[in-house]
Order: sequence, then C-alpha cells, then structure tokens
Amino acid sequence: MTATTLPPAPAPTRSGRGGRTLTGTGALVKLWLRRDRIILPVWVYALTAYSVGTAYSFKGLNKTPASRHNFAAGIIHNGALKAMYGPIVDPDSIGGLVAWRNGVTGAAMVAVMSVLLVVRHTRAEEETGRLELIGATVVGRRAPLTAGLLIAVTANVLVALLSSLGMMVLGLPAAGAVAFGLAWAATGLVFAAVAAVTAQLTESGRTANGLALAALGAAYLVRAAGDAGSGASWLTWLSPVGWAEQVRPYGGDRWWVLLISLACAAALAAAAYTLTGRRDLAAGILPVQPGPARAAPSLRTPFALAWRLQRGSLYAWGAGFAVYGLAIGSIADGVNDMVKGSSGTRKLLTDLGGGGHRGVVDAFLATVTGIMGLLAAVYTVQAVLRLRSEETGQRLEPLLATSVGRIRWALGHLVIIALGTAAMLALMGMAAGLTHGLRTGDVGGQLPRIAGAALAQLPAVWLIAAVTVALFGLAPRAARGGWGVLTACLLLGQLGPVLKLPQWAMDLSPFTHVSKLPGGTFSAVPPAWLTALALLLAAAGLAGFRRRDLS
Repeated sequence: MTATTLPPAPAPTRSGRGGRTLTGTGALVKLWLRRDRIILPVWVYALTAYSVGTAYSFKGLNKTPASRHNFAAGIIHNGALKAMYGPIVDPDSIGGLVAWRNGVTGAAMVAVMSVLLVVRHTRAEEETGRLELIGATVVGRRAPLTAGLLIAVTANVLVALLSSLGMMVLGLPAAGAVAFGLAWAATGLVFAAVAAVTAQLTESGRTANGLALAALGAAYLVRAAGDAGSGASWLTWLSPVGWAEQVRPYGGDRWWVLLISLACAAALAAAAYTLTGRRDLAAGILPVQPGPARAAPSLRTPFALAWRLQRGSLYAWGAGFAVYGLAIGSIADGVNDMVKGSSGTRKLLTDLGGGGHRGVVDAFLATVTGIMGLLAAVYTVQAVLRLRSEETGQRLEPLLATSVGRIRWALGHLVIIALGTAAMLALMGMAAGLTHGLRTGDVGGQLPRIAGAALAQLPAVWLIAAVTVALFGLAPRAARGGWGVLTACLLLGQLGPVLKLPQWAMDLSPFTHVSKLPGGTFSAVPPAWLTALALLLAAAGLAGFRRRDLS
C-alpha cells in the first residue's frame, strides 16, 4: 500500500495592514475583465458613439457661425432646455454646442456605467456567494473593492480617451476635446466611489444600485435647479454632475474644477475602504430587519411574488418617465425658436422624427417618444434578466420544489413586465401631453395624441424583451446579449439618419417600423407583426426554459 503526500496548501493571507489586504487584486481584475468582455466594450462603444456622433451631426448641420448663433439663440433664454442640458458656454463654436448637448447628459450616463460596474463586482459578488469562495484563497480583504474600482477607472479612461480622440479627428480643438472627455470621466469616478460606499451599506446588489442611482438622480435635479434660471445658480456647484458642466469644455476649459471631482471621489473611496473593514462578509453596515415568520396571503401566487420582486424597479422607472414627460412637454412649444434660422437642424429633427411634411414640434415629440421607447426597452431587458438572476442566485429551485411550475413562475414576471412597460409609456405620454397642452391651451387635444404616440412604441419594446426571453430560455449563458441587441437599436435609431445609413440597415431595428406619431400616419400592420413576432420569440424562450436544466 502506498501513500501520496500532497504539498501543503498555502496559508490564506489574513486581512491586516499594508499590502496584504490588496493581495490578489491583479488576478481579480483579469478575471472580472474577462467576465465583462462583452458588456464593457458595449458601454464604451455606445458612449463614444454618442459623443462623436453628436459632434459629427452638429458639424454637418451648423457650418457657419451665423447658423450656430441662430441655433443657440433659441436655447439661451429657455429655462426648461437649460434645466435639461445646461447652458451654452460658447454659442459660436461646434464644440460649445456639443458640450451643451452632451455634457451633463453624457456625464450622467457615464456615472450609470460606473455604478453598475462597481456594484456588479463588489456587492453582487458577495450576494451570490462567489466572493466568499474567492476569499477562501489568497485574496486580501480589500482586494475585491480595489479590483472593482480599477475596472470602473479603466472604463472611464477609455471613454474619455476615445471620445476626445474622436472629436479631434473631426477637427474640434484638442484642449476642449480633452476637457470634455475628462469631465465625463471625473463624474464617472465620483459615482464609482458612491457605488463603492453603497455596496458596503446594504446586503443587496439591487439596493446598492438603487441608492447610488438615487444619489445620481438627486445630483442631476440639483444641477437642473441651478441651471433653470431661477436665481439659484450656486446649486450647480453642489452637484457632481454640475461640476462636469463647470469644467466648461470649449468655453474656457477650467481644468481646476476636475480637482473637485477627484477629491470627492478619493474621499468617498476612503470611506468605502473604512466601511469594508468594519463589517462581515456578505453583511452590510445597515441592519436588515427580519421579515414576518409567515408570508402574507397576498404572496400565495407566483404572480404576487413576481409583483413583489418587480414593483420597486417599476415604481422608480415610472417616476422617472413621468418627470421626463413633464420636462419634454414644457419645452416642446419652444422648439421652433430653437431651430429658427438653421434649416439643417430642422431637417435632421424631421428625419429623426420619421420624415414627412410635419411640423417641427410634432417631429420633436416623435423623436422624444422614440427615445423614451428605447429607454423603456432598457427597463424590459433589465426586468427580464431578473429571471436569470433568480435562477443563478439559486432562489428559484426551492420555489419550483413546491407546486409552482416553471411556466407559471416565468409568466408572472413577463405579464408584469409587459403591462408595466405600457403603464410607463402611457404615464410619460400623458405627462408630456398635459404640460404641452397647458402651454398651448389645448389639453384635450394634445394629451391623447401624445399619449398615443408614446404607446405606439410598445410593440418594438416588447420585441426587444422577447429577444431577451428567448436568450434566457434557449441560451441562458448568452441572456445578457439582450443588451447588445438594444445597443444596436439605439445606435441605428440615433446615428442612422445622421450617417445616412441604407434603409435595409435601418430596418434591422424594430423601432424603425412603428408609426412615427404625433403628426405621422398610423398603420396597424407593422405593430401587429412586431407583436406576433414578440409572442413567438417569448413562447420559444418559455419552451426552452421548460426543457433545459436550471443554472
């Protein structure tokens, strides 16, 4: 009989002071970058295309200082437009217009990317139990947080670098392009650090995301209040989103403002590191209240459970859609002044709104409702992927061990997602119709037509959701590919008319086939085909889910 002697396993590194707490950071960065090999390039590509595409369109449409000045004249005194996008610091340059249109909105999108990346690689890893397995190896206590922050920093640097280079290739001044990219990146770093803090406070990745995004929403609203022209411009300096605006790309390039964002990010990151050393793994700083020993009668059905899980996200999205609808309705009547004297901008707005011989206001509203349709699709993809997270988090198996079947469970979620999306779009349309109707004195006429225009986007949104359902059921590991499909639709819809892509390429997006309302002609055939295709894909996904193994 022989015995085999195994070499002794390396002793795990204890969490202590110095470099030992960061042991394994490099290995985690490599692992998580590999996991993000699809979603991270999609974010970087979409944000770069957003900035460079806008610069390209402004350069082609406003070729003379006079046309640019006429365009800006309709914005400078419009408080609602300044609340949404900020003021124009240089109305006579292409760079000044790009900084106005994309400065704060793009900074907010970069912040969203940073929040999702940090929470995904910190709190979400703990919530699923993967970090506990990793922590049993030679990995320091603060290595996961450091790795998550490094990935967010990498993403922000790439976005800043590629956006700046793209603008310089288009002939915009280099200093302004660099200031623009760094303003975006600085905002992203601040909210990456905010997410690092919220990840230490709660035990749920969804709650950590919610708290960080709520902080972003509050920062955006504070900035909007400062820019609205109400005499409270000092509020802009209280908002990290406002700091991106105060860098003033192409309008003075105030580099020192970037130091405010960096100091804030460093302070928040230091707080996150302090908190992570004062809590147990998988626990949060904030105590979790135990639930009742017995579930309420309202949770007896799969549909009721799905509603309980989905309602928080639906309420938040619905509130955001309502606020955006109120804002859009309040500025729609001033669009004519904004495009007066710029035939190129008027033509682009009409093309984005679906072409035809419609008024500029209707074209603007059609464009906005199309964008809100894309945002509604973001909600549906996120909500459908909740099914996958329930499965991979091993919360689904105990439920299916009861009398609940797979199809009943999945249908509960999908019905709520479908109806919730319709409610969100209707809420946005009614809010926009109400405010636009009050400004024009025609509430009875504007409210139903704008609400109908918003609901016209519904079949395309359902189709994007159905594609994600099909991936979830037939190829679960590729379920996140729904984000890629949505990103392709976004780029086709927003950049297709600007780049004059061929019609067959534009037709790949389901949003190309919905009726362009208000102002256009409604046709029932394309929505019927889109809905039928959505039902077919959803049914295929459910059939695949019923037959495949879990996880």
